[in-house]
Amino acid sequence: MWKRELAILSVGCAAFVSACSATPAALPSQTRAPTPSPSSAPPTATAASGIKYVAIGASDSVGVGASDPAKGSWPAIVASRLPAGSPPYTNLGVSGSLALQAVTQQLPGAIAQKPNLVSVWLAVNDLNATIEPASFAESLGQIVDGLVQKTGATIFVGDVPDLRAVPVYAGVDKARLLAGIQAYNDAIVGIAARNPTRVKVVDLFTGSAALVSSGTVSQDGFHPSDEGYQLIAERFASAMRANGVPLRA
Repeated sequence: MWKRELAILSVGCAAFVSACSATPAALPSQTRAPTPSPSSAPPTATAASGIKYVAIGASDSVGVGASDPAKGSWPAIVASRLPAGSPPYTNLGVSGSLALQAVTQQLPGAIAQKPNLVSVWLAVNDLNATIEPASFAESLGQIVDGLVQKTGATIFVGDVPDLRAVPVYAGVDKARLLAGIQAYNDAIVGIAARNPTRVKVVDLFTGSAALVSSGTVSQDGFHPSDEGYQLIAERFASAMRANGVPLRA
């Protein structure tokens, strides 16, 4: 039912998210990557060895809404805290990307980098485009499973924040928006549970409604502001530190 309500948003946010006009019917058929067998945790990156970090994402990874996108996106902020000696990080984010598009546009490049740390945040564009949760899970699962199978990285996957107070969603039924968010977040948890030693969920939902304000959303009413990007980066950084990634304060 949330799909019908969010269809209103897919028109209203077209100025912000180029992919919002996509619909499930227009997407090509998907085949889930084989679920890999449980594997042991990869060697923990240390400050001495450096960390090769790759970010997969959409407009937030690009830094849309930040005063200095190259330095102000949340992956750039996380990368600024990597230990000395780490190579430059690789940001593969594509503004407007859906998870299905990232399977071909971003996943191969991430694998080629041979990272030991990967962040993935792809969900809001799919939600805005009314992609069914099962289809979203198929696409995100291909990305995460591909990283598990073909890299030694620990993978941090962001879930969907509580978007109900974000200005661009003012005309959307809030109960149905929340139901859609929860369905996506359940899918993300299920994907991570397939490889719990390698894949960690970054909780962007808990407490996020109280953080949405004129100071944390940019003037377009949708993307984060500089303060918003700092908050997102801190959520990712905290999850990474809790799982042994030696980020600087």
